[in-house]
Amino acid sequence: MRLQSIWTLAAAGTLAVTIMAAPGLAQAQGTDTVLKAADTQKMLPSSVYYRGQSAPTQLRNSGGVKFADGFFLLATLVDNSGYASDVQAKYQAYFVTEVPVKIGGHSLAAGVYGVGFVADNKFVVTDVGAHEVLSVTTSDDAALKRPMPLQFAANPGGGFRLYAGRRYVAISR
Repeated sequence: MRLQSIWTLAAAGTLAVTIMAAPGLAQAQGTDTVLKAADTQKMLPSSVYYRGQSAPTQLRNSGGVKFADGFFLLATLVDNSGYASDVQAKYQAYFVTEVPVKIGGHSLAAGVYGVGFVADNKFVVTDVGAHEVLSVTTSDDAALKRPMPLQFAANPGGGFRLYAGRRYVAISR
């Protein structure tokens, strides 16, 4: 538990410093804004700690949301090749939220997590020790024109969608 607290504080400090150093982020004044990989690359670390080891991030496959009040929600794919297959199955991306959010209607506290789109149309959120925090059902978006390995987009019903290819989960505050 102590390591998770230390990691959360370190991640928050890193984000605060890099956010102040990145004034050129695409944003609309007073509205939530979807961030692309180019916007998030300076904010996310090149490697992250999860389940007893460090893994490099794939910053070209990152994205996020800058909320109107200045808080961030960020995600980036990770190279999980050094992990056991059971961990690889549920840990595909590093997920940082500076504020509580709802994923598929389930509450998630601010923090640093591992996430993955897994079998049986599920999206799993785990803590940095690989313990499951929540699991929700994913949806498919056959109309998505250019699916990417990971991306955020506005959700027509409000909030945002986090996509892995055409699969997605709805995220809101």
